[in-house]
Amino acid sequence: MPSHHGPTTPGPVLPVLPGCHPDPSICFDGTQFVLVTSSFTYWPGLPVHVSTDLVHWQPAGHVLTSPGAPVLDGLEVSDGVWAPTVRCLDGVLHVVFTVARDRKGAETYLCTATDPAGPWSEPQLLDTEGFDPALFLDRDGRCWFTACRDSRTPGSGPGELFLRELDRATGRLVGPEHVLWHGALGGAWVEGPRLFERDGRYHLLAAEGGTARHHAVTAATAPAVTGPWTTDPRSPLLTHRHLGATADVQAVGHADLVDGPDGRTWGVVLGIRPFDGGHVLGRETFLVPAAWEDEGPVFAPGTGALAPVPGVETAIGPVPEDDLEWVGLRGPVEHTRSGTTHLLAPRPDPLTSRGLPALTGRRQDTHACTFAATVDADRLPGPTGLAAYQHQDAHLALRVEPGPAGAHVVTELVDADGTHELSRRPVHGPVRLELRTDGRTYRAGVVADGVFVEHAAVPHLRLATEHVGGFVGVLLALVAQGPSGSAPVPFTDVQHVRQVTDEGDDQP
Repeated sequence: MPSHHGPTTPGPVLPVLPGCHPDPSICFDGTQFVLVTSSFTYWPGLPVHVSTDLVHWQPAGHVLTSPGAPVLDGLEVSDGVWAPTVRCLDGVLHVVFTVARDRKGAETYLCTATDPAGPWSEPQLLDTEGFDPALFLDRDGRCWFTACRDSRTPGSGPGELFLRELDRATGRLVGPEHVLWHGALGGAWVEGPRLFERDGRYHLLAAEGGTARHHAVTAATAPAVTGPWTTDPRSPLLTHRHLGATADVQAVGHADLVDGPDGRTWGVVLGIRPFDGGHVLGRETFLVPAAWEDEGPVFAPGTGALAPVPGVETAIGPVPEDDLEWVGLRGPVEHTRSGTTHLLAPRPDPLTSRGLPALTGRRQDTHACTFAATVDADRLPGPTGLAAYQHQDAHLALRVEPGPAGAHVVTELVDADGTHELSRRPVHGPVRLELRTDGRTYRAGVVADGVFVEHAAVPHLRLATEHVGGFVGVLLALVAQGPSGSAPVPFTDVQHVRQVTDEGDDQP
């Protein structure tokens, strides 16, 4: 595991889990660290990563993979599966999570497994409300469930955290409900609760200030898990909002803590890495040293801010193929891979729909990269190609469109200002499509005789969350639109290559 003391030479502050992996929750299962993050309407849902050193993480699987999972069809991309919490309770992994609809918590579920790779149990619906659920196992063996919701306490709010006991034998919430806390920041929403006990005193971490630049970790303490809870006067315990708009990492918050086998404590938080005023990578997972003092947890002792973690470096070069890293939208699509050849069964739903388009992609996890594939323009059932996909109302598509007069390569941008056709050029036979970005500009074009021919260029801000909204990052995706039942479309020589910016690393 890394040292708490940090590197001897400064470097960029990089995430341990780059790309859109927000709302991290972590536990130690006795042999390794287990990390689960939000997935919204990406499918499979709730990616699970494992590590033995907290620095190098490997995908283990997904919690939600089966037909018994919640229905996501019809949801906006940033709704769906929100803010899980993972805990290892007596050797069994428990994950609680919320499905949000229209930006409100609609259902809360519990899944269990004895192995991070699964199989995970079918989601069990819990009789509760709100979102951002969490579990806490007390020393007496009782298990407690907490979450946030609209405040029901006159004069307090707008949000509140509440508590009920979970009967693990039945998976049901039992006993009375306890309102815990309304947060440390007046007028700010309190969410993302995490409960801990240390030396007989209880500590409650929360996320406040929204998910943008004012995001912060706040805390409360109590003599008993049911209260009374009082605000930790040190709040916020961690934030980057005071570092200003030029900070490399911003929007830091939504923390969780874990004790390693060596007794040291670490925290995981989400953060964003803006580039020239906007971020397209989504909210990423960062590691921060922590410690317990008499008053409670301390994040980044001695500095109070994220710092470079030894061993975390910018990944450069071809991205290794891993089936677990490819995701679709809202449900399974027929997608298989053999080496760098992908077969994707077409579907009629367009990228602008809230249905199940034939899309499979990987999270963009560096500012500078290329994404390319070859398709046969003369053998396509419908528009087929690549997309830098932020959500249904914000994406850049480079696709081959067949037609009576022959096929054309079309570049189309959908963003907050509408739909824009940026280029249309005739094509036939095999065509090498490529999307590339240097962090500031997305460029779409074809590769002919080894030379990239640009068809259109789009500033990255047109796909940045600051411009188009939402909670996710860009997916670099293969897309095949066409009648259901059409033969799978081959994408050959699919390549995703991470590069460096002109500053020499993957930082603005």
